[in-house]
Parts: sequence; C-alpha cells; structure tokens
Amino acid sequence: MTGPALGEIRACFEGAVPAVVATCDAAGMPNVAYISQVYYVDERHVALSFQFFNKTRQNILANPHATALLLHPVTAQFYRLRIRYLRTETGGPLFEGMKAQLAGIASHAGMQGVFRLLGSDVYEVEEVEAVPGHPLPAPPARSVTLGAVRRISERLARCAALDEALAAVLSSLAELLGVRHAMVLMLDPATQRLYTVASAGYATSGVGSEIAVGEGVIGVAARERSPVRIGYMTSASLYSHAQRSSLRAQVPDVECLTEIPYPGLSEPHSQLAVPVVWARRLLGVLFVESPDDLRFSYEDEDALVAIAGHLGAAIELLQGEEPAETPAPVAQPNVTRGAPLAVRHFPSNDSVFVNDRYLIKGVAGAILCKLLREHVAQGRTEFSNRELRLDPALRLPDFSDNLEARLLLLQRRLAEHGPDLRIEKTGRGRFRLVVQRPVELVTAG
Repeated sequence: MTGPALGEIRACFEGAVPAVVATCDAAGMPNVAYISQVYYVDERHVALSFQFFNKTRQNILANPHATALLLHPVTAQFYRLRIRYLRTETGGPLFEGMKAQLAGIASHAGMQGVFRLLGSDVYEVEEVEAVPGHPLPAPPARSVTLGAVRRISERLARCAALDEALAAVLSSLAELLGVRHAMVLMLDPATQRLYTVASAGYATSGVGSEIAVGEGVIGVAARERSPVRIGYMTSASLYSHAQRSSLRAQVPDVECLTEIPYPGLSEPHSQLAVPVVWARRLLGVLFVESPDDLRFSYEDEDALVAIAGHLGAAIELLQGEEPAETPAPVAQPNVTRGAPLAVRHFPSNDSVFVNDRYLIKGVAGAILCKLLREHVAQGRTEFSNRELRLDPALRLPDFSDNLEARLLLLQRRLAEHGPDLRIEKTGRGRFRLVVQRPVELVTAG
C-alpha cells in the first residue's frame, strides 16, 4: 500500500463528511454515489455501510474493486482510497460499532428513519493517495493522551482497594483528559446485567442502577467486548442512552420499586463505552459521555481501551489475598436508641427494603441479610470476605464472583440510604457491620 498510512488519516473516518464511492459493473459502466460511512477497521482494512441494495451494492457483487474519496474534516484535504471488497458482516463488534456510529450520523442529519445498517462491507485497502490541492494547516498533534494513560496506570498501581482504584480512574479522567461525566459498571455473570459501582459528574451517583448486556451503548459494548463510540446526539432507540428495562421481579408489589435511577446525561451528544476485560473475561464497562458533539476522538478511544485494561488488571489483583481464618463472633452491646429498623427481605430476588425504602437486591441483598441475621442472633459485627465466599446460601459463582465489587456496591448504597446501617473496611478481606438502631428482619413473600 502506497501513500499515507490509514492511521494517519483516521479523522476522515469520523463520519463528519460523507464519502464518495465509485464502482463499475461487470461491463465497465461506472457509478458514483455518496455513502454514509467509511469505517476504520485496521491499518489494511476499512468497512463501508451496506444500507440499500442499490447500484453500488450490485456493482460490488459483480466487480469487487472500488475507489473511495474521503475529506479530512479539519484540513479539507482529499484522500483517494483504492479498495477491494472481501466480505459482508451482519453481526459482531464491527457491525455493532458501525451501527452505533450510523445512528449518531443519521440523527445528526435528520435521517433516523432512512439510515438502517444491513451489513458491514469489509474492504482491503490497496492504495491511499493524497489528492493534490491546498489543504489547511494540520492541527497540532495531541501529546497529552499518552502521558495521561501513563499517569493513570501509575495511580492504579498504587491502589490497595477496589474503591481506591475506581476513584483513581474517575478523578484522573476528569483531571488529565477533561472527561467530566463517567461511570464504571461491573458485570453480574449470573443475571447478565451490569450494575453501576462508581460514577462522577452527575447529580445523583446512580450506584446500583442496572443495564442488561446488549442494551444501549454500554450493554452493546459489553456483549461484543468491543468499544462503541458515538459522536452526535441520537434519538435512535438502541443508542440514545443506556436504557433500563423492567427488572420483572417475581413479586408484583416490588417490581416497580427496585429500579435505581440511571445517572446518565439526559441529552448526551457524545458517548464512548469500553469493555473492561481481563484474561478474556468480561468484568464490566468503563463509560464516558459529553454534552458536546464529537467530544471523543479515536485517540480518546485508544486511551480508554488502555485505561480499561489497567483497571481490569487492578480489579483482578484486588480480588486476591484474604486472611485464611474466619474471625470469631464479636458481640456488640444491644442498641436501644431509636425506633427499630424494619428490614424486609424478598428471597425471590433477594431485594431488601429498609423502612419501606428500597435498598438493594441480588447477591448484595443476600449478603446484607446474612450479616443482619448473624448480628441479630449473635451480636456479630466483624466479618470476612472469605466466609462469604464459603457460604453456599449466597450462591456466589465459583469463578469470578466480583465479591469486592458487590461489597463496595452495598457499602455505597448503605451510605446513601442513611447513617443507621453501614459497612466499614477493617483490613484486607475484613469488614465491620455498624448498626446504630435495633433491627427487625422480616422475610416477606
């Protein structure tokens, strides 16, 4: 391949300016048409959006050679790509990434009902040529991104607990990359849902809010284990924001009460979701958004992929060593101050209500009920992660139980709920249940 490398002209693939594609039929008759997307795949390949069975599509199936003309959105430099059709993909990370970007382009252009991706046509790039002309000066190269990734990785390396690691990532994104709205979601493998464990820049934390794998920008990034980036506000139902479906709890009277409001922007114009993966296992998603169009470039995507990799390693490391022994029960003097806390537990989905206010559900809810039962029966306040892992009643998965994340979620939900119940870390793999009022634990349903 001659001319500039594809990586040097990646700004041309942002979808800001439609590309022109020229094809020929089997008899050599040319056809020229605008195309919605030319998508960067790697240094040797691009993908064109297949939306209609039109003349361009017919020609490509008869003659795989084509030429694409791209315009740099900042310098106004034209580039000519000579390409050869290889295959069409109708699912997977490439298709979903193009589908997300196309939704943004369509909404920006007022073409939501017209732009519908049927497939991703993958082409090999045989030549890249800069068309002679008088382009504008190129913008200065960004040097802050790589340095920011290095500093964030150094901060993560110093973290000794999961909450420190999450705080380090979110604060560093704001400080070093100017990303003001971000969140981290962890995967519950049993339910295939992602739950928010940390956020920054929102009016409410949204800790505990849930998104199904495959739902919205976040869920699609998780399902495909691939970044999903949108540069424009979109009203497309799948990509407008991370939507929440009903939890469909088995107990009718708690079904509509167990959704924690999602903390995202009401009108995001740019979004980027990056999967957090370690040893080929999906741990969660790092998600950022902005009220500005085209806020996140491919450089930001590269940076967040690297940061998510470091975060995945930190999460895995911080799930590690714990004390081998279980602490002996420690009695706490009976608390007589104040009215009792009425704690209701619904075993069908382990949802927990405190004084008729929803608190938590799932594994975190089951953990809280275990702690409260043993506190009420034995006066216990000291516990360990190890004993939770060994308790079959909690139904933790044998592999990748994300216990640290579940405890952090519970700790933060209790802190938001009020001062009467809280969890305090007392050491590596150890924590304390602090109870300020008497507890009346009732199993409902």
